[in-house]
Amino acid sequence: MKKIIYILAGLVFLISCESRTYEEISDNTPVIEQVKYAKDIKPIIDANCIACHSPGGSASFQPWTSYDQVKNNIDNILDRIQRSNGDPEKMPQGGSLSQTQINIFIKWKADGLAEN
Repeated sequence: MKKIIYILAGLVFLISCESRTYEEISDNTPVIEQVKYAKDIKPIIDANCIACHSPGGSASFQPWTSYDQVKNNIDNILDRIQRSNGDPEKMPQGGSLSQTQINIFIKWKADGLAEN
């Protein structure tokens, strides 16, 4: 009986292993509509960046609390959010945006950085 339990436990363990990378399993939905700051970018910034990039945050020297601040830093933002995991300068620190979120930033720049 113990032998069967060990075999079943081993099979469950092997089946539960996932060999795909984060990039393979993360959402990578193409962005079709025009991207706008208020509707698309600000919610991502608020959820992932504002804790550091606001007064009192560890990156308060470079605030991203307004459209102009984010627009003026778009090249730096794109550089940092696209860095590989493990890079100490990758943002957000301690996490990662999904590829779809990164695509939204890329398309926002390509669309001309519209505000509303």
